[in-house]
Amino acid sequence: MLPETLNWDNRTLFILDQRKIPLATSYLACSHYEEVALAIEEMAIRGAPAIGIAAAYGVVLASLEGMESSKKALERLSRTRPTAVNLFWALGRMRKVMDSADKNHLFEALLEEARHIHQEDRQINMAIGQHGSNLLQGRSVIMTHCNAGALATGGYGTALGVIRKLQESQGNVNVYACETRPVLQGSRLTSWELHEDGIDVTVICDNMAALVMKQDSVDAVIVGADRVASNGDVANKIGTYGLAVLASFHHIPFFVASPISTFDMTLGTGMDIPIEERDGKEIRLLAGKRLIPDNIKVFNPAFDVTPAQLISAIITEKGIIARPDAGNIDQFFQALGKE
Repeated sequence: MLPETLNWDNRTLFILDQRKIPLATSYLACSHYEEVALAIEEMAIRGAPAIGIAAAYGVVLASLEGMESSKKALERLSRTRPTAVNLFWALGRMRKVMDSADKNHLFEALLEEARHIHQEDRQINMAIGQHGSNLLQGRSVIMTHCNAGALATGGYGTALGVIRKLQESQGNVNVYACETRPVLQGSRLTSWELHEDGIDVTVICDNMAALVMKQDSVDAVIVGADRVASNGDVANKIGTYGLAVLASFHHIPFFVASPISTFDMTLGTGMDIPIEERDGKEIRLLAGKRLIPDNIKVFNPAFDVTPAQLISAIITEKGIIARPDAGNIDQFFQALGKE
């Protein structure tokens, strides 16, 4: 059984340190929002939904020191990572509670909301898994990129949630996990999750994806998302765009599994999505050993944007958006508003 990514106990947030997986499982004990902020920035916790949940609990910790500290936490946590919109969505929910809560019961109100966000995400993941499994029925060889599993969410996962549910319903699922340079979330985290669940997984280097698609009849590619623009362009871990291009060339359907909260309807296209550029040491160092000297430049964007026309469908907890574009997405959200 996989360990919990996040656990709240006795006014402390325990965060599973994903930098140490799969060689060790240990928790960071956070009793102040600054510790949560650093855990997010340093990728001890990562994945758009999990970042949002952690940030929500960070605001709860700040409320132990009063309203002013809570306001400072909102500002500090909003600066941790710019691309994943779930962070700002979760902080927005916490801000609404702060604005309306009885100041004498601020901590209790914020903790209740953070727990709701956490629990809702698990339910959302399960719904995404079911919709995605129905869509992918009969497909058994799946490729994925980065980690969109239980470690990246409140539990179960988005892209890996679809794979888990597909394994439950039909069995014999074989997964190719791209290693996902430079931090290796695919080889370290995705392979570990799937192996622990008894799902057949093979790790490949990112530059092997084209060959595998050509030789092994990959049935589908499925990934998560950190932000979706209103026209269907998707920001996800760096390398996703290239994988989508390869899938298109090989006539392989390319799916995105993403909760409604990941849609940013204020952005017209993916060109408007802020892309985080991380410290070059992630490329210069591998397993703590220097590969590239400091006097050679490196470029380290954490995400890229996949154009909507390369995406076969976006799988959400409320259903599937086939051939996502501005019109189809608008129609989908209008239908949700009538429910």
